[in-house]
Amino acid sequence: MTSTPAHAARRELANLTGELIGPDDTGYQDARAVYNAMIDKRPALVARCADADAVARVIGFARAHDLPLAVRGGGHHGAGLGTVDGGVVADLSPLKEIHVDPEARTVRVGGGCVWGEVDRATNAHGLATPSGIISTTGVGGLATGGGLGHLTRRCGLTIDNLLEADLVLADGRQVRASADENSDLFWAVRGGGGNFGVATSFLFRLHEVSTVIAGPTFWPVEIGAEVLAAYRDFLPTAPRELNAFFLFGTVPPAPPFPEEFQLRKTAGVVWCYTGDDTEAAAREMAPLLDALPQPMLHAPGPMPHPDMQAMFDGLYPPGHQWYWRADFVDDIPDEAVDLHAKFGAEVPTMQSTMHLYPIDGAAHDVGPDETPWAYREARWASVYAGVDPDPANAELVRRWTVDYFEALHPYSAGGAYVNMMMDEGQERVRASYRGNYDRLARIKAAHDPDNVFRLNQNIQPAPEPRYEARP
Repeated sequence: MTSTPAHAARRELANLTGELIGPDDTGYQDARAVYNAMIDKRPALVARCADADAVARVIGFARAHDLPLAVRGGGHHGAGLGTVDGGVVADLSPLKEIHVDPEARTVRVGGGCVWGEVDRATNAHGLATPSGIISTTGVGGLATGGGLGHLTRRCGLTIDNLLEADLVLADGRQVRASADENSDLFWAVRGGGGNFGVATSFLFRLHEVSTVIAGPTFWPVEIGAEVLAAYRDFLPTAPRELNAFFLFGTVPPAPPFPEEFQLRKTAGVVWCYTGDDTEAAAREMAPLLDALPQPMLHAPGPMPHPDMQAMFDGLYPPGHQWYWRADFVDDIPDEAVDLHAKFGAEVPTMQSTMHLYPIDGAAHDVGPDETPWAYREARWASVYAGVDPDPANAELVRRWTVDYFEALHPYSAGGAYVNMMMDEGQERVRASYRGNYDRLARIKAAHDPDNVFRLNQNIQPAPEPRYEARP
């Protein structure tokens, strides 16, 4: 019988703290699945790693057998960069450590956690850290790519709250990256993605966030241009405590949405006010509401922060067809507003959507070269997401997404949030890091010169400098 990577792994990785799953094993179909069902890859081996030593051994195995290596945290990436055909997947899902230190206001988190687990643990102490907008998102991918979410304007990006990361490097060494240890790696992992090592543990700063005033306001999509223009003018003037992202989409066909509005296309705003004072939240929302016609639905209310984070989980479960595109946005001129309104009215399926996430407030307190995130002056990150459970609609949602993106891209800042990009090529990666790319490439060359960690929005190792002999 021909030896397969799975057979070889069982010989060479004996007593691995974790689980080895090959194509012939029960559970392989579940083990290889990722969030986006449009991704259908068949790895030769899925290694569920229960500690950093296991991660180091799996990296060494992949290198010894010249197999491509993917690293999977939550498996949410739209391009399926946490899996690979014919290679090895280092699955971090068993790494579930969560330890909250309420006095220090920090939380240590294992690389296999999802954000909902962290949100619940920190909320028990009245604390939170920026953690995206869907609670099933993996901690590692969001945290190393940037981390936009409901707390951005008040607390900054996730990377702005990262204090330490424990990494397994390409040569198997285990190191800690912080401001005081391996500071070059610490700079790089705060936005440079999984290019530099496998993050097995993170330490995050926490903020006093417990109850939030959160929920959507929906207007008919027919006045989408008016709503977007008013939102564009309003949000930069709002206090940092008020986060609000804009969307085009469809009212979900389920409670708590009234039946008369279900399945209607909408222009909307999803609010998150960090505090429990409903009157103060209403005052801060009022300028936008007063500038527009009566909404179909205005439903913000007090809720625990973890409930806000999980608000979209039911609408976007794993296993649907996804196709994403994204851009950073400085300004939204009137002609861009009109284009948005056109495509927003044409959302092809109930779950397809466009979101504009604000990047201002606390995110602007950090300079463009303090982390790899080079678009600190941008005001929004746009994401165009075609989504549907039916594989027959895959091309439909992809086409709408691409057409929408291509129409609005001329009005963008040029790059995009790497966590919301598909596999779009090296020039697009370079554009997203701007002048920080060369520094990232030098750090990559120092710690992963063979580009072992290349299944990501890849930073290619800088070539060795050439020296000419002097006469």
